[in-house]
Amino acid sequence: MEYPLPVHPLHDALNTVRTLRRSLLQKERFKGWSGPTRILSGSLALIAAVILEQGWLPQNNRTHLIVWAIVFSAAMILNVGALAYWFLNDRMIQRDASRLKPMLDVIPPLAVGALFTLVLILSRNLDPLFGVWMSMFGLTNLASRYVLPSAIAIVGVFYILAGALCLLMPGITFLQPMAMGMVFCAGEWAGGTILYLDDRRYAAFARQFSTPDED
Repeated sequence: MEYPLPVHPLHDALNTVRTLRRSLLQKERFKGWSGPTRILSGSLALIAAVILEQGWLPQNNRTHLIVWAIVFSAAMILNVGALAYWFLNDRMIQRDASRLKPMLDVIPPLAVGALFTLVLILSRNLDPLFGVWMSMFGLTNLASRYVLPSAIAIVGVFYILAGALCLLMPGITFLQPMAMGMVFCAGEWAGGTILYLDDRRYAAFARQFSTPDED
């Protein structure tokens, strides 16, 4: 009659650590958004606003709209690129597509913001665009507050309040770019810093609970 070999207590402890670690990783925040990328995006918005404010380009709605389209496109490319890099290279998620589900939370506010933008452009009424865009970014941050650090909700509220102010103040027009530049720069720097500091905290936590055979 054969008897099972006894399991060393150290193996039990290691298995327990691995199980707890996997459980924690399943509940961790969504790490696909990059803090430095958000900071860079906010900086690009401020640079664009300064260029437009200096009058180096034609001062008309079409030119300003093109510049902001370039800024948003660049920000989108940077953020999607950082997301793709994380998804393809993070060993913890192992290219598990289910870990991308939190992205679905930001699609509704982005879609509504895009719809309002299209309607305002077609109606040739561009002055409310800054308020719409700020509110849209506020809603995307609030929609992510359960999968990102909770402080990101403060950034969302900031964007929405700034958007409401732009919509309610008739003196702010689409040809006054510093309003959008400063708000977007401040919001993205704040959001990016929150993500960056949380990444540092998580990295320290992961090192503390890592096991030699998993390094």
